[in-house]
Amino acid sequence: MVQHRPHTTVVLAMSADGKIADVTRSPARFGSKTDKAHLEAQIAIADAILFGASTLRAYGTTLTVSHPQLLQQREQTLKPPQPVQIVITHSANLNPEMRFFTQPIKRWLLTTTAGALLWKGRREFEQILVFETPTAKIDIKAALQHLTTLGIKRLAVLGGGELVASMLELDFIDEFWLTVCPLIIGGSTAPTPVEGRGFLPKLAKRLQLVEVQTIEQEVFLHYLLQQPTD
Repeated sequence: MVQHRPHTTVVLAMSADGKIADVTRSPARFGSKTDKAHLEAQIAIADAILFGASTLRAYGTTLTVSHPQLLQQREQTLKPPQPVQIVITHSANLNPEMRFFTQPIKRWLLTTTAGALLWKGRREFEQILVFETPTAKIDIKAALQHLTTLGIKRLAVLGGGELVASMLELDFIDEFWLTVCPLIIGGSTAPTPVEGRGFLPKLAKRLQLVEVQTIEQEVFLHYLLQQPTD
């Protein structure tokens, strides 16, 4: 069956109790240098990176490919030095003074009609993509289909949990890379890799564990999503 969307991989680091940030949603910098290198490697094989506005606001920047070997690999596969960075946000309420907007990358905005108006006539985003449902929500299915026409074959999703949940609900995720870091964060309102409404047991998304790596105190888990059968 032809897949009319990019191959999509979620890449997240989480605490041992499954939190990707604390209750204040401050930047999650608890991953080691090894985890950062792993994240960079996943970014390097992607054509585009997708993340929500809350993730961008928390960090104010994005991780770029800097390792010479990874840059060489991208050049050998005829990819530009950096993947496209796509911010998905309904409101598009973003601070243009963030360092993200001065990084040497291509920036695209995926938003609603109302969100696009905030950035009309500005130069921060190379492309503004508007795909909207009748209820003024972002039409993720249509957006992903359009990305394939723009040459995006591999997409890395870096959060947050609401975005991951919405894509899981639509069966638009193919892989998970989860780094389990040796700390407990706690907090009933601290974000997790998958937020949203949740899934009842019969509708829970099933995973296939394909790889486990333990490096020092961190565990790297690689899962494939078991796609539903009709």
